[in-house]
Amino acid sequence: MLRTTTCGALRLEHLGEHVTLCGWMQNSRDLGGMTFIDIRDRYGITQLVFNMNDDTDLCNAARSMGREYVIKVTGTVVERSNKNKDIPTGDIEIKVSTLEVLNAAKLPPFLIEDKTDGGDDLRMKYRYLDLRRNPVRNNLVLRHKMAQSARRYLDGLDFIEVETPVLMKSTPEGARDFVVPSRMNPGEFYALPQSPQTFKQLLMVSGFDRYFQIVKCFRDEDLRADRQPEFTQIDCEMSFVEQEDILNIFEGLVRTLFQEIKGIDLPSVPRMQYADAMRLYGSDKPDTRFEMLFVELNEVVKGKDFAVFDNAELVVAINAKGCAHYTRKQLDELTDFIKRPQIGATGLIYMRHNEDGSLKSSVDKFYNEEELKKWSAAMQTEPGDLVLVLAGETDKVRKQLNELRLEMGSRLGLRDKDKFSALWVLDFPLLEWDEESSRYHAMHHPFTSPKAEDIALLDSKPGAVRANAYDMVINGTEIGGGSIRIHNKELQALMFKHLGFSNEEAQKQFGFLMNAFEYGAPPHGGLAFGFDRLVSIFAGLDSIRDVIAFPKNNAGRDVMIESPSAIDQKQLDELKIRSTV
Repeated sequence: MLRTTTCGALRLEHLGEHVTLCGWMQNSRDLGGMTFIDIRDRYGITQLVFNMNDDTDLCNAARSMGREYVIKVTGTVVERSNKNKDIPTGDIEIKVSTLEVLNAAKLPPFLIEDKTDGGDDLRMKYRYLDLRRNPVRNNLVLRHKMAQSARRYLDGLDFIEVETPVLMKSTPEGARDFVVPSRMNPGEFYALPQSPQTFKQLLMVSGFDRYFQIVKCFRDEDLRADRQPEFTQIDCEMSFVEQEDILNIFEGLVRTLFQEIKGIDLPSVPRMQYADAMRLYGSDKPDTRFEMLFVELNEVVKGKDFAVFDNAELVVAINAKGCAHYTRKQLDELTDFIKRPQIGATGLIYMRHNEDGSLKSSVDKFYNEEELKKWSAAMQTEPGDLVLVLAGETDKVRKQLNELRLEMGSRLGLRDKDKFSALWVLDFPLLEWDEESSRYHAMHHPFTSPKAEDIALLDSKPGAVRANAYDMVINGTEIGGGSIRIHNKELQALMFKHLGFSNEEAQKQFGFLMNAFEYGAPPHGGLAFGFDRLVSIFAGLDSIRDVIAFPKNNAGRDVMIESPSAIDQKQLDELKIRSTV
């Protein structure tokens, strides 16, 4: 080893020791007769001291170095006269006797410090420099610790980690596949896995009754803060289980992570039906750190000749506690917020419950104070409260009010990143209707089992069939989901039929799985946690990019290595692919 210790290890108990450190030069302070340099590695920072009176050449050599030089120093641990309580090594410094420059460095394009002057694009271009910064490095250390904690938990319950193929078969359900041409099979393609779903089910058929994998998955989707083209899952499957078994075991995993990583005793995770989540929050991933539940007002507000309400399928509202003082400007801002194209509401109606007890609304022309008292009673308002009302088609207006609720939660400081609220959402619809293709699609995937009591509805009311499926939500983010799987060939064939597959199409796409079921498939189920999202929640971040070592930008590009990129004609010829450029 070139070093005897790291830059974060030395303390007062090491006084007098002769040590060798290696690392990067963080910064330099020239005080005339003395020069101080901070040397940094991933473990911390140690101050080096050079004295002109002791060794002029050594001091001049230190002064000649620039930021991010890679250096090796040998010296003696001494006590600092001017201690730095902000770093663990702040009581000591190294009186340097030898200095070696292992590698000179160009001046970096941004400061390698906790608070940098580099923007997102610049930091992504020089990601290897960004990774030297404590906040980014600490996120990857957190990720490592969470992965190891998850492995220990699952290993302790007899789960076996099995690697599944990265080159697999393209399937038509779900998101778009990334496809890989096969040189040895011209005109045919592999697909990168969106998940190891079929392989983990085959492992259950194989008798591996408890499987897990921390695995890369790929989806060719439009990107956002919590989505990357390649992402990581904690992927799990179990045999001979029911839904209750899976909820208990993987709730235990999440609670273990909170305890071991953050020292938080997460309470037992409550459960909510999908239908209730949509009715009370307008979302299948509600943020339950704060209340502000939806209240439906159809019976209270209709029949007063106000067309907006009378013609609406649903009139629904939230009570923003203590916000009756909002100015007209603030209310206009909220109106503009919900009118944005991505939300799509046409307007906002409000009622103030003033501090003096009086009630005032934006539709007083249609509703007198006696009628507004009915609003107040339904909303359980108190003096100082503000009621915000939307109206329209049920599904659309619930989604719109969900966005408004989250915006109000943020404005009122109710979405504290240091507070954690987890929730199981159960009994999703098995199928959802797609207007564009005029057929049903699986809400989760085509291997999800319907509730046993709803199977009879598949032919008569397919949209009413509930799935034996479950999602875990933390702070309004879906961090994991799964289901009990279909393990019966006949039921799987029925499912494919309702998804619009012909027998030939089903056999072509999934025949290998259906054939495997003929050889004794056990009852099984599982789930997968979005590992990047889970780490970002633990780190208090809105984006998953800073918990991934080398992420893509919002256009799906790696601007550091300039990928994706064109390939030369020779490669295309080998793959029997004609260039379109």
